[in-house]
Amino acid sequence: MSVHILLVRTKLREPFVNCKLYIVHCTLSKFFLIAGEASGDLHAAALIEQLLRHDPEAQCAGLGGDKMAAAGCRLYQHIRQMAFMGFAAVLANLGQIRRNFRIAEQALLDEKPDALILIDYPSFNLRIAKFCRTHLPQTKIYYYIPPKVWAWKKRRIHEIAALCDEVLGIFPFEPAFYAQYGYSCTYVGNPTAEEILQRSGLTAKRSNSETVLQRSGHSIALLPGSRPSEISHCLTKMLDAARQYPDYRIVVCAAPGIDDAFYAPYLREGETLTRDTYSAVQQAAAAVVNSGTATLETALIGCPQVAVYHLALSPLIGLIRWAQPLVFSIPYFTLVNIIAGKEVIRECVANDFKTEKVAAELGRLLTDEAYKKNMLASYEHIRSLLGTQPAAATAASIITSKP
Repeated sequence: MSVHILLVRTKLREPFVNCKLYIVHCTLSKFFLIAGEASGDLHAAALIEQLLRHDPEAQCAGLGGDKMAAAGCRLYQHIRQMAFMGFAAVLANLGQIRRNFRIAEQALLDEKPDALILIDYPSFNLRIAKFCRTHLPQTKIYYYIPPKVWAWKKRRIHEIAALCDEVLGIFPFEPAFYAQYGYSCTYVGNPTAEEILQRSGLTAKRSNSETVLQRSGHSIALLPGSRPSEISHCLTKMLDAARQYPDYRIVVCAAPGIDDAFYAPYLREGETLTRDTYSAVQQAAAAVVNSGTATLETALIGCPQVAVYHLALSPLIGLIRWAQPLVFSIPYFTLVNIIAGKEVIRECVANDFKTEKVAAELGRLLTDEAYKKNMLASYEHIRSLLGTQPAAATAASIITSKP
């Protein structure tokens, strides 16, 4: 806690023992942030920038990536040593994961921050929150971009509420979900919606609450995911479906950190690889998107889409739709449908992820104007639900306003 004290003598000639004391400035000046993967690093960096706007003298430390470091955060560990996805990767790196816990715990004891700010990465962050609550009870704990307990592992909501002073959600339905259990969550805005509006490369204009996008309509955009395993499982089927519409140019959107050479064996002559995903989606007549944040980005840009998702052993779990209520808390997989509360885009998941089903949905998107119009109207409803408030700035304002 940074406290600035002003001493005022009642009379100029009297000693300071007779002076009056005024606290003129009080801020949270030491922040410790933890993000364990690339998306968290991005959102944490934006939050750091806003925290420093509120208090330029604040100190930020934590675990994260290059973007956090560039924003002014002193890193104790880099996400290269933290971002392990999947059971096999976690098992192979158990020693490193244990070291990461020790690093984070010791760093907290050394820093004694005024606020611990957790960004997603729940398995790691909830354990660190428990350590902080036990050993540094004076430290405020904020969860910015909390775990998706509304989708799975619903029991975590009780742990989050017990450990955190404030939960700052990025989906408009989260406050109501937490309220069902008697807990509080504040919606601060959605960073994806904010980024889409700010992208200078997009020719989006607000007019009468509608978004008008310039679209050439002569291509099909394919977004096969961000990890090599996702791409290898999805891209072949995506391409086979899109190739059934030879009048449309195929544009494959490459993921950051994945070399162009990785995509080369999949592509035929005339098929394009691009790293400008936003422009490719903006200009496409339709898109095939691997389920994730990309489906929400595609919706906010205004491109008709079909979502796909590969699951291992999918032929053995063809009844996924029947079994889903037993595993998940929601009836949909994509953020677009979850936010809208209804099926806006078709989800070809697990055993439904077949070339012929994706191709059939693409055909509908390319030819059925009424179907496409209804989808775009639902996109606009999603935009209105998300609103326009800046997520990082709102979160920083809440964090720095707490005593």
